[in-house]
Amino acid sequence: MKPDSHPLWFCGFRPFFVLTAASAAGFLGVWLLLLSGAGPSGWQPPGGVLLWHAHELVFGFGMAAAAGFLLTAIPEFTGAAPIAPRPLAALALLWLAARAAYVLGQWLPPAAAAVLAGAPNLLFTALLLGRLAPALWRDPRRAHLGFAWVLGGLLLAQAGFFAALALGGDGLVWIHGAIDLTMILILLAGSRVSMSVLNGYIEAGRPGAPPPTDSYLARPPRRYLAIFAIGLCGAAQAGLGDGPVVGWTALAASAAVLNVLNDWHVGRPLFTRWALMLYACFWFIALGYGAMGLAWLLDAWPVSAARHLLTAGAMGLSIFAIMNLAGRIHSGRWLDRRPWLPAAACALVAAALARAAAGLPALAPWSGVLILAAGAVWAGAYAVYLGHAWPALAGPRTDGRAGCAEPPGKQPGPTSGPESGC
Repeated sequence: MKPDSHPLWFCGFRPFFVLTAASAAGFLGVWLLLLSGAGPSGWQPPGGVLLWHAHELVFGFGMAAAAGFLLTAIPEFTGAAPIAPRPLAALALLWLAARAAYVLGQWLPPAAAAVLAGAPNLLFTALLLGRLAPALWRDPRRAHLGFAWVLGGLLLAQAGFFAALALGGDGLVWIHGAIDLTMILILLAGSRVSMSVLNGYIEAGRPGAPPPTDSYLARPPRRYLAIFAIGLCGAAQAGLGDGPVVGWTALAASAAVLNVLNDWHVGRPLFTRWALMLYACFWFIALGYGAMGLAWLLDAWPVSAARHLLTAGAMGLSIFAIMNLAGRIHSGRWLDRRPWLPAAACALVAAALARAAAGLPALAPWSGVLILAAGAVWAGAYAVYLGHAWPALAGPRTDGRAGCAEPPGKQPGPTSGPESGC
């Protein structure tokens, strides 16, 4: 397969959305086998299987999705040149090498394993940041520079994770910080995508589509407050561990995200599959921090169960929604209106709620069954996505255009304000 000629390498979202969906189904499938006792005997990646699972969810699955979105969206936001096929293929291969390096580290001493696994993972994030940061900085308005700050934070969190692996420290602390940064990334991306979705720009030009409006505005002060509150909660977790102070900061983060949801209440445009998916992502963030806050304050359920509302819920559903939006529009196709898509989205919602409910004391006898069922449904939804999206991700465009261009007749969203974009 030559990167210069195969459609898979024509735009940043194509290979990375494939890797995102494949890793969701594959890595979670391995995790479920390990939980059920059917996994490979004696397999022990650096730090243990729990750390491997957490790292691959955030820095494998999550980073692949972030790379696909940002490599597509940042050139659109800033007018920069998109990534060429060969550098794109090199980045995808580096992502695969990073996944393999973590697994191979089990045969090395802890320090050497951390170096082996950490080097390609950190290099991937650093190269992605180096690719995107100059365009974000050169943009006269610098309206999207927050993406660079979040990527830089994720790079530092991953460096801290592998340093903890090498020195015998607590790697989960760094994973939790990376989850908070991922929630901030969802807020940043969601505010831009939601304007196109709720105002009708995403499919303007499709026959029969309603005319675009300006009924929805993602208000920066509300979003900035939510970002600050999530950052404060993350800092409190890192500095204080558990306790009531951390619980109150989590409740503050939940309230700030609920405040952001007020922007969405614009009437009829909210009640479409695309808007509701993105709306539910923000609800999962609010519920996740709220449930974690109550766990720290009341000790009513495990914090880890509540945190799955952020990972399986907000993260899983937002990535699914973005892949179905950007992955269709930027491959020259209108959005997929078949019934499998809302069914898969509902399956992701149900799986996230079931995984969180598995930590409730009242459901303790069924905890194992709930965890396995939730994981299987969640992985299955992404497998279904990959089957349906493969022709668009790896096939040629059908509209006569090239690269990441949008379909003929599609009108862009507003370009004069700081919230413009995909």
